Parts: sequence; structure tokens; C-alpha cells
Amino acid sequence: MSAMLALTLAAAVLVGLALGVLGGGGSILTVPILVFLAGLEAKAAIAMSLFVVGVTSAAGVISHARAGRVRWRTGLVFGAAGMAGAYGGGRLAQFIPGTWLLVGFALMMIATAVAMIRGRRTNTHATTHGELPVGRVIAEGVAVGAVTGLVGAGGGFLVVPALALLGGLPMSVAVGTSLVVIAMKSFAGLAGYLATVHIDWTLALAVTAAAVAGSLLGGRLTGRIPEHLLRKGFGWFVIVMGGFVLAQQMPVSMWHAIAAGPAIWITPAVAALVISVTGVVRRRKQRSPRH
Repeated sequence: MSAMLALTLAAAVLVGLALGVLGGGGSILTVPILVFLAGLEAKAAIAMSLFVVGVTSAAGVISHARAGRVRWRTGLVFGAAGMAGAYGGGRLAQFIPGTWLLVGFALMMIATAVAMIRGRRTNTHATTHGELPVGRVIAEGVAVGAVTGLVGAGGGFLVVPALALLGGLPMSVAVGTSLVVIAMKSFAGLAGYLATVHIDWTLALAVTAAAVAGSLLGGRLTGRIPEHLLRKGFGWFVIVMGGFVLAQQMPVSMWHAIAAGPAIWITPAVAALVISVTGVVRRRKQRSPRH
């Protein structure tokens, strides 16, 4: 049991690192960790993940704010609107089968990731220092919040693309601002779950402490990663995690028919990630002026 706890805490550090660097990946990583390593039931894992990610995101905002990578008005308005959607989603989740929610969310993750990888040419005119229109922020916040509350995931995976692709914020700023939104929505979603779900607070605090440590480290790394590479890496990371979620929803009989097991999707995903990153680095070298 102690070995599993140690493994759970080690994995939690990676959760925090993903949040700090990418502004997403918190709950979609935390839920499987709590289910398969800590042995929690699915809805209890989702509820606990909302607490872990909420606290970890709030801590991660610190390093991003010091570096000027947080748009506070956009983040707070988006977060406030998201809290309303997240609370409603958390209450509604008890009436919807978890498998339906996760399959739909995984497909949405993959579609979002493709948009991030392709990017938009209008991003070259990104509003680096401005705030986004309030009406648009509220509408997107409610929609994203509802999804977060329903499945306990998707904060950063939906907020970062909304801020970067639709809002035109630079990726590093979208990552920092998304942590404000994620923290607010996570706590609202948690409030919705607490009406029907019990949480092991001792385990929750231990996992949270480990995740916070990883988040602080990730926040320092973000500013050192090139903007284009950060966006591409985020997109491929989401595709891999979307594939993981879909794989987890497969019937047991289907898994028995797949001799290769998870490697059947992990190997192509990792290969695609390596090819993408290599191509980005190569293009950057070709475009850079020679002296």
C-alpha cells in the first residue's frame, strides 16, 4: 500500500508539471491516477481531482503572474462564468453515465488538439497586452465550465485553445491566464460533487502537495519554451490523452481481442509527437538567419 501511495505521489508531481507548462492536463491525468493507482471509485476520483487541480492551479498562477503572463480581467471574468457552468455540470453529472461523458469529452479533446496543431494565421496579430471582449469571455466561460463540472476535466484543454485561438492571446499568456480560470472552475465543480460524493481528505492533501511542487517547476519552464513549439506540444499532448481516455472506455472483450494492448495507440502517438517536434525544430533552424 505504501508503494502504491509513493507511486501515486510521484505521478502527482507530473500532473503539476503538466499544469505549469501547458495550462492543462491536470484532471485528465489525475483521474486515471486516482482510479488505477489509488483505487478510488470513478466519481470520487473526479471530485478529488477537482480539489487537487484547483489548489495546484492557484499555486501555479504565482510564477506566471510574476513573469507577466496572466491577463487578470479576462481570467477572472472567464472563471466567474465558468464557475456557474461548472457547478451546474457537477450537479448534473450524477444523472449521466460516466462512459458517455468521457467518450464525448475525448472526441472533443482530439478535435481541439487538431485546431491547436494547425493554428490560425490571425495569431500573428495576437493581442499580447489587451483583454478579451467581456461578452465572448462569459459565453465561452459558461460552456467550458459546464464540461469541466460534468467530467472533472477539460479546464485547460478547452480554456487554453479558447484564449489562444479565439482570443488571440500568445500561448504562454493563455497558459498563465488559464490557471486562474481552472482554479475557479475546479472549486465550483467540487462544490457540486460534494453534495453526493465523499472525499478522503488525507489522500487529497498529500496528492495536492506533490502536484503543487510540480506546478511551481512547470511555471518556471514555460517562459523558456518557444511559442510555436509550446502550441504544437500542447496539441499532441492532448491527442495522446484523448486516445488514452477513449482506450479506457473500450469494453473488456475488445481489449482481449487486442494482443498489443495499449501499445497499439501509444506507439503511434509517441512517434507522431517525436516527428512533429523534430519538424518544428528543423523549420525554426531553416528560417533563422545565418551569420
